[in-house]
Amino acid sequence: MAEENEKLNIRLHVYDTDIPVKVNREEEFFYREAAKLISSTVNRYAERYKTKKSEKEILYMAMIDISLRYEKEKGNNDTSEYDNILSSLTKEIERVL
Repeated sequence: MAEENEKLNIRLHVYDTDIPVKVNREEEFFYREAAKLISSTVNRYAERYKTKKSEKEILYMAMIDISLRYEKEKGNNDTSEYDNILSSLTKEIERVL
């Protein structure tokens, strides 16, 4: 029981900052991967816009980039249309039986 819910104190390096975080052991990998994604995205925007945009704007651009990827992926995994079709077919089958 204790192992699955065991909390770890880890340090994530995100862009130019180390952040202490307490995480569930089974989620550590995802936190580390998220930190890598944030760092690489911010670095990409920083390389491109360092002299043209403020650091705050660069961070917002990276957040929008990552959020856009998330929203697209969430849309790809939306099963509500299939659920509606299956529900309709189930009702039709039940009516016929």
